[in-house]
Amino acid sequence: MKVIIAEKPSVARDIAAIVGAGNRKDGYLEGNGYAVTWAFGHLIGLAMPEEYGIKGFQKENLPILPSDFKLIPRQIKDGKEYKPDPGTMKQLKTIKELFDKSERIIVATDAGREGCLIFRYIYNYLKCSKPFDRLWISSLTDQAIRKGLESLRPGNEYDNLYDSAKARSQADWLVGINASQALSITAGQGVWSLGRVQTPTLAMICNRYLENKDFTPQTYFQVKLHTAKETTQFAAISTERYNSKEEAVKILACVRSAESVSVLNVEKKEVIQEPPLLYDLTTLQKEANSRYNFSADKTLSVAHSLYEGKLISYPRTGSRYISEDVFVEIPSLIRQLSGYNRFSEYAESLSKMTLNRHPVNDKKVTDHHALIITENIPGDLSADQRILYEMIAGRTLEAFSGKCAKENTAVTLDADGIHFACKGSTVLLPGWRAVFGTAIEEAKEEEISVLPVLLNGDILPIKEAEVLEKQTRPRPLHTEASLLSMMETAGKELADESEREALKESGIGTPATRAAIIETLFSREYIVRDKKSLIPTNKGLVVYLAVKDKKIADVAMTGSWESGLNKIATGEMNASDFHKGIEVYVGQITSELLDMQLEHKDEKAKYTCPRCKKESVVLLQKVAKCRDENCGFIIFRNKSGKDLSDKHLIDLLTKAKTSLIKGFTSKAGKQFDAYLRLDDTLKPVFEFDNTGKKKKNGKR
Repeated sequence: MKVIIAEKPSVARDIAAIVGAGNRKDGYLEGNGYAVTWAFGHLIGLAMPEEYGIKGFQKENLPILPSDFKLIPRQIKDGKEYKPDPGTMKQLKTIKELFDKSERIIVATDAGREGCLIFRYIYNYLKCSKPFDRLWISSLTDQAIRKGLESLRPGNEYDNLYDSAKARSQADWLVGINASQALSITAGQGVWSLGRVQTPTLAMICNRYLENKDFTPQTYFQVKLHTAKETTQFAAISTERYNSKEEAVKILACVRSAESVSVLNVEKKEVIQEPPLLYDLTTLQKEANSRYNFSADKTLSVAHSLYEGKLISYPRTGSRYISEDVFVEIPSLIRQLSGYNRFSEYAESLSKMTLNRHPVNDKKVTDHHALIITENIPGDLSADQRILYEMIAGRTLEAFSGKCAKENTAVTLDADGIHFACKGSTVLLPGWRAVFGTAIEEAKEEEISVLPVLLNGDILPIKEAEVLEKQTRPRPLHTEASLLSMMETAGKELADESEREALKESGIGTPATRAAIIETLFSREYIVRDKKSLIPTNKGLVVYLAVKDKKIADVAMTGSWESGLNKIATGEMNASDFHKGIEVYVGQITSELLDMQLEHKDEKAKYTCPRCKKESVVLLQKVAKCRDENCGFIIFRNKSGKDLSDKHLIDLLTKAKTSLIKGFTSKAGKQFDAYLRLDDTLKPVFEFDNTGKKKKNGKR
């Protein structure tokens, strides 16, 4: 009997259908000489210090450097202690029994670094020695599974990838355990969390926030004039900036008295825009955040649901290229989209053209090729699934389309010796931009006008002129999109796509882990969202200010470790050398953290609790909560589809009533406005402006 182990039950069912294992058993499927079982993600992990007989949070025990890491089943909290998860233990028993009966194992966990780790940790924990092969596929379509089963690879071919995954797992344990305990000891109260990738990521958010907060805007003035040629009106801005309004007003008077403006220079330049590369996970997350305000975690979750629905290729990819053998399939995928309403017309026309080979490069395909659609046509999709599917399908069309040609025009005007400038742009050949329409383009700082045909020496009337008051602006706060870009390039801000691609090897985190890192910062209450912006909390700033000059916050160093892990995966670096380097690093950061003086500030402002009357209510990401465990007072932020702001919660705590809040959603899906007040039981209830009727617990 051959045993196939998948990463989760849904994938196991897909594979079982292909191999003919249709008999349902407890924890597996059986039939046709196969048993198909599954994990539930990470069933096995690294043991905590207590398993080594080391008491945690003791200065004399740091740094903790196990000579041999112990593996333990997934744990759950039972009171104040942790114990093995019963469901995990049951499934491990099933897997062991199947492994013992098997003649050979086929590994079908996700084809990537983490998938390798999930299987090998189970395999090693069970002390299994049976030979195993690797199923390596980039989509879950029936065709891909069949093809993969026909070309299984010996498991030892992926030893380097496992070594890389294990080195990453152990490095995160060493840095996270030792740094977090060292900072907690130094702080003297509370439990503080630091991490190999988590802390440099927090540092980037906090650094940008403080830079933005401390920025002093400088006011300046420019003059804007409005003119026209024939029936086309347009505007131009003075090339000079003026430091005072008085100076700008004088210039305005001169411009108005001139009555006309002459064309000094017209410069036209044809610009060719290559189509964008296909999506990798990080690029998809960035654009979904910018366009649709999707969090990185949400994008990954929705993309994975499309992958399990056999509609897209494996999403946790770091490549934006496809190989020659995959390129052979692209024409049929494009023809397929001619039957998809949104892209039908464009896909039909593209299917008759020679495809652009810009994203085809065997050497730049890593574990998996770029994100593309599969041969399956989507049926019913959720709104979020449809957004992502159309992004990926649209990008598939864009990437293989022709170049976009534009003519950019820069014009200089003269009004009585005062110079003005304006810019225009005309699409000569839409090319790839026709997929979504030429209007979809990144916003530019400068104004782009629709310009008439202008010639040097043209005299045009000044129809109106005005003074514009402007201010210099700081770099914007990080969004998840900009943060992902910085993580991808180890903190270097690069506009050029080729430069960003070149730095991927030394980014921090991986496409598969970056979303989880950001979510960890939210769960630690180090950062919060303010619309699209990422804002550090007081707690997050305390951590950052404590460690910003320490090695633990060094983005470049973290990037070098990530580069080392990639080299282990390719066989260019020995895992034991990497481990020794991490141990030295851990010794250094532990010493730094234990020796420093932490200027401890209160994590959060506290408010008087309406129930116990203690100054013990804090505002957290999802709730306002009394810290007194015996009290239990709590207000959830989300109320009828509306997230309450800090001000709303503070008003409830201090005044027992908010101002009018707009944008609640009833169970019927209708929008309404209402006040919130605390009732006699200290529960928030609705109060309406006109009728005075109350609405409790979402019911009118």
